[in-house]
Amino acid sequence: MADQEITRVQKLKFRVGQVMTRNVIFVRPSAPLLEVKEIMRRQRISGLPVVDSNGALIGVISVEDLLRSFGQGEFNATVRKNMSKSLITVSDTDSVDTAAQKFQQTGVGRLPVVNARGQLVGILTKGDITRGLLHEIQTETQDEEICRYRASHIFHDVESDDTSLLLRYTVAPRDFNNGGGASSKIKRTLTRLGTDSQIVRRAAIASYEAEMNLIIHADHGGQITAKVDALQVTLRVEDDGPGIVDVRRALEEPGYTTTSQEIRQMGFGGGMGLKNIRKCADHMHLESEIGLGTKLEISLRLHQDRQGN
Repeated sequence: MADQEITRVQKLKFRVGQVMTRNVIFVRPSAPLLEVKEIMRRQRISGLPVVDSNGALIGVISVEDLLRSFGQGEFNATVRKNMSKSLITVSDTDSVDTAAQKFQQTGVGRLPVVNARGQLVGILTKGDITRGLLHEIQTETQDEEICRYRASHIFHDVESDDTSLLLRYTVAPRDFNNGGGASSKIKRTLTRLGTDSQIVRRAAIASYEAEMNLIIHADHGGQITAKVDALQVTLRVEDDGPGIVDVRRALEEPGYTTTSQEIRQMGFGGGMGLKNIRKCADHMHLESEIGLGTKLEISLRLHQDRQGN
């Protein structure tokens, strides 16, 4: 496996026990070397784990061990005398990224897998990790496709006078670490609903700008509500203060902002938020009162292109 494949797999959180090979060929310590040689020849493998009567892994016997013994004329020797007791193993509860790192560090081609009692429960190869990665990606893709299919048919399959999807997100003040979280979820939902990619992009930009305005300006944060129906998506953004000092300038004047110098130095609050929202929206309505808060409504039609967009 290439290093980049292992790096990709390290991002996945499944365990060794989920991807290992369970049907393990092993030998007992009392087995004759000639018998082991025949097993290796038939199975086309270069090594075998050695397991005692309790199922515990006690060693490994390799082709090199056989050749050394035969070279010394010990044709009737047993596994116990010639096996290697220096074991490199992984636990069935270890994460796959732990196993991947062990492959990189040791250069071995396979790792015996043991449980908490030291019993052999499987064998892990780089191929097992690759197959696990591909299966995980395939499963995630299938799950996402199912979600998208189900979501995209919701307005066709449900019969009612008013079918709509309502999403609510609470945005905390000055929470820059989670800034964009609500808008990302709105974007993902619209994508699963089968919304045109350009409309998804516009909705994502508008909701992100609105979300960042709450984080930057609202003393107590605020709430974003997204209502999606068969015709449009409507975003309602509300907070309880401090309000916009000059609404006209905030809407019309490029770069106008009341953001503190400290926040601007962080790269936020450039004074383009409302103007970017208005560019993305089919309709925008803003109400704001000093000390009472701000209410913003943004609408985007789902099935009709805007003129000039």
